[in-house]
Amino acid sequence: MTDDAPTPPEAQTVFRGTDEVRAAVGTHLGWSEWLEITQERIDLFAEATGDHQWIHVDPVRAKDGPFGATIAHGYLTMALSNFFLPQVVAVEGVSMGINYGVDKVRFPAPVPVGSRVRAGVELRAVDEAKGGIQTTMVITIEIEGADRPACVIESLSRFLD
Repeated sequence: MTDDAPTPPEAQTVFRGTDEVRAAVGTHLGWSEWLEITQERIDLFAEATGDHQWIHVDPVRAKDGPFGATIAHGYLTMALSNFFLPQVVAVEGVSMGINYGVDKVRFPAPVPVGSRVRAGVELRAVDEAKGGIQTTMVITIEIEGADRPACVIESLSRFLD
């Protein structure tokens, strides 16, 4: 892949243990770096998932389609949250952090090829979980210059002591 993303920067918000995480409920934790969405990235995602719908992989046909260009798959945009989240937040002093899933995902706006996207993260809730805590973080993936976000994810993570 020629559009290799740069090495992610250190996390903007670093929690030293679960008590610091609990104390931060309701705060915005920061923004990731911008990432350009290339046709190559879209094509690789299509290859990996088998989703070769023309609005994603056929630039000639998509030019005359509803979006005027190819667009990223919604699930590609959502999957980028795993690239963005470590740029925004890290939890130290735990044995591990795991992705526990999502409660809700929305795709308010398409991401045209050539767009730049980034993610902002808000710590919405912390609940007790066996062996540690479970967080609900709202990850908002925005498109540079757009009025609506590309993706809003209520992401669940567990951090175990």
